[in-house]
Amino acid sequence: MRAQFRSRIRLVLAFVILVALAIIVRLYFIQIVHGDEYTQKADRQFASGGSGLFDRGAIFFTRKDGLTLSAATLATGFLVAINPQTLTNPEAIYAAITAVASSTLSHDAFLAAAAKKNQVYIEIAHHLSDEAGQALSEKNITGVQVLRERWRQYPGGTLASQSIGIVTYGSGDTLAGQTGLEAVYDDTLLRSGDSLYKNFFAELFSNVGNMLVAAKDAREGDIVTTIEPEVQTHLEDDLAKVNQKYSSKESGGIIMDPHTGAILAIASYPSYDANALQNVDPAVLGNPLVEHVHEFGSIMKPLTMTSGLDAGVITPQTTYNDTGCITVNTATICNWDLKPRGVIPMKQIIVQSLNVGASWVATQLGQDKFRTYFTALFGQKTGIDLPSEGRALLSNLSTTQQVNFDNMSFGQGISITPIQMIRALGAIANGGVMVEPHLASAVRLNSGIERTIDWSQMTPVFSATAARETTEMMTAVVDEKLQNGEAMIPTMSVAAKTGTAQLTNGQGGYYTDRYFHSFVGFFPSYNPRFIILLYTNNPQNVTYASDTLSPSFLDLVHFLIDYYAVPPDRGFATGTSTSPQATTP
Repeated sequence: MRAQFRSRIRLVLAFVILVALAIIVRLYFIQIVHGDEYTQKADRQFASGGSGLFDRGAIFFTRKDGLTLSAATLATGFLVAINPQTLTNPEAIYAAITAVASSTLSHDAFLAAAAKKNQVYIEIAHHLSDEAGQALSEKNITGVQVLRERWRQYPGGTLASQSIGIVTYGSGDTLAGQTGLEAVYDDTLLRSGDSLYKNFFAELFSNVGNMLVAAKDAREGDIVTTIEPEVQTHLEDDLAKVNQKYSSKESGGIIMDPHTGAILAIASYPSYDANALQNVDPAVLGNPLVEHVHEFGSIMKPLTMTSGLDAGVITPQTTYNDTGCITVNTATICNWDLKPRGVIPMKQIIVQSLNVGASWVATQLGQDKFRTYFTALFGQKTGIDLPSEGRALLSNLSTTQQVNFDNMSFGQGISITPIQMIRALGAIANGGVMVEPHLASAVRLNSGIERTIDWSQMTPVFSATAARETTEMMTAVVDEKLQNGEAMIPTMSVAAKTGTAQLTNGQGGYYTDRYFHSFVGFFPSYNPRFIILLYTNNPQNVTYASDTLSPSFLDLVHFLIDYYAVPPDRGFATGTSTSPQATTP
């Protein structure tokens, strides 16, 4: 009997413990996981009966210390609607409404709405603050309804707006992400709105299951990005200064971790404030760093050089006779200053930015090998998690005229997106391996679990030896040539290359006075934390990228060194030079 009694006590105790655990778990989901949703349910007491409140997941920036800051969230306030059939004395009512919401409603628009006596519900004002909404509601005006509403808000304003994206009405009557991360991760950010009405046990055990299996099948959540808000702000400020100083058509830049592909900042100027879309030019809604292609000029030379080194057709000690100009298929190719250099080693092709030298390397590679390397570098999209990624224009790779390969060797006759360009050049910084550039690092599920997104795919294109040899040449650019050697940082190795490409005239030729400027660099040279790509399109009254972009690049380098406390990798000067900066003519 005693054994049976103990068994019953244990059974009852186990049941009590099980019920207690279920209650605790249920409270967790009510207060923590679904807290916002229950708040929203309460708000529906003030919402119109015909529609629910807008709901959507958030997007976050990630600071260097790992803390997240809101990039896209929801704001809650009130809307005002009228029933023209019960409205009396419109002038007095307009005065009462504008007393608390004066900036949201025009006199003519209100009177036009009030005159529509065949309608019973017209929304006349949106996005009222809680204070304004409560004040108007307390007036208890016949024919006026004050209802709860929620809308998308971007606390950073213009910050990373072309990458974060916008939410608007698409082809249907549902709000959805149209550009940027809002569009790419729309399925994750969407909210079904039915989670408060699930069966208790079904919800309980499905959520427990999600926690046990890392929520692989979960859909709804928030997006955590790799964008660092301070770095993004600094990049945007520098780009705005360049664009305004030189009256460029457009300027852009990317800062990326070359080992992981995580993008810390990506921006172009001009941009827009997603909170004020009524004032936005639709042309700037996309992301030009992902969508548009350009001929980048001499920042292509490091890729040509690394291809030649990797293929074994040259070594750093190889020399050639630079004649200043050459004729290829009846076309003339010249150095930027038209001057010959005589017999020189490979390093000088990069340091002095010699077109004839890059052409010579392309000839040593041969068309088949050149085609193989450049197809590997640019033949596929990067797969970045932003919409409408453009494809490189590589038609000249399919030709047999050597002049096309010579031109491509120094960045003309081949058009690449900025995101493709930094991914390819990042292979030099990353020991010959290309990574997957990306903006989202994790999905923060409604259960509280954070699921990391896998961006681990690597694409080897060069040997580590070839990449290091080119890195040494690019480091010499900063130490010996950039700003006549004054850009060299005694405690930090920095590898860089400028590019000045002539703009196409749309008729198969090039302008002689319009340029596309580019700049790429990474540091510390031999174990890089960051790679930076900058460009400015058609700057006025200036020829060389060394003038337009060098100051911004160096400003970003010094900022990143200080902000991330990057330790020095050397403690001595490597020498200077007073020769002029070399660029593509």
